[in-house]
Amino acid sequence: MRQEHIERGKAIQRRTGKTFYLATRFLPERVRHSTHVLYAFFRIADEVVDDAADTPQEEQRAELEKLRAQSLGDEPADDPVLEAFCELRERHDIADEEVEEFVDAMVTDITRSRYETYDDLEAYMRGSAAAVGVMMTAIMDLDPEMEEAALPHAIKLGEAFQLTNFLRDVREDIVERDRIYLPLETLREHGVSPEEIENFEYSPAFAAAMEDELERTEELYREGVAGIRYLPQDCQLPVLLAAVLYAEHHSLIRARDYDVLTEEPSLSTARKLWCLAKTRWHWHWNRDPEAVFQRVSAVPTADPGPDHRGPEPGDGVPTR
Repeated sequence: MRQEHIERGKAIQRRTGKTFYLATRFLPERVRHSTHVLYAFFRIADEVVDDAADTPQEEQRAELEKLRAQSLGDEPADDPVLEAFCELRERHDIADEEVEEFVDAMVTDITRSRYETYDDLEAYMRGSAAAVGVMMTAIMDLDPEMEEAALPHAIKLGEAFQLTNFLRDVREDIVERDRIYLPLETLREHGVSPEEIENFEYSPAFAAAMEDELERTEELYREGVAGIRYLPQDCQLPVLLAAVLYAEHHSLIRARDYDVLTEEPSLSTARKLWCLAKTRWHWHWNRDPEAVFQRVSAVPTADPGPDHRGPEPGDGVPTR
């Protein structure tokens, strides 16, 4: 990949994915440059539907099909990021099926804005999140045995990251995209209607629904982090740091009693740096990813007991 391609991807990631960008900075150069390009590819595809405004659905679909053809090498790439992604895909032997899964998920976003069950949402995430985890694993160039062991965990971690984004961005997804990614079956179980969310009507019932989905997401974090040990040594801390940073949003959500409808929770720079510092400090003494994650993350240990409501907000850091 040419340096100009890497710099273009880096600029897109720095602008649109600040949390993941911070963790990416700690990856070894051989993986970091590819990650910049990979993230930029994901973002370009995502923006076709997320920033479409009044663009007709037919035009969005045509743009995604054009992107699909170019990213698979079926047509010449007309964007430096797509050109670099094609080189990356060939170099790391990323399966065409993973690219297809990802683009298919972006196509789904054109017409679908509600998900009846978690199974429905999980099927969507197979392309929008799991495929991302698979591609990230591919650019780390694991040996076949380690890659086979790591992949199921990478898929779970990718889903955990996306679910955290969904839980954090409930208000933004309504305002900007008229989407609800909370499963409707979860809302019904707690007596919450989609109309209440559309009108930003916070209630104890909504808080209970959010708590359920937060706990579901945290189980995915535990499963995902359990596979970090299969990654190359120089990639383990950056991936662990990404997990800690994303999961830290859960502490913010709990601190406001699950009210993500009034205002979107956001990690301050100070809080991100605190997460970085404590994760690196514990990693210095203990190179067990699961043990460090349990010690420093906002995700409670499994089966903490019926009276446990998660870690106390702050833990010695600013609550914003």
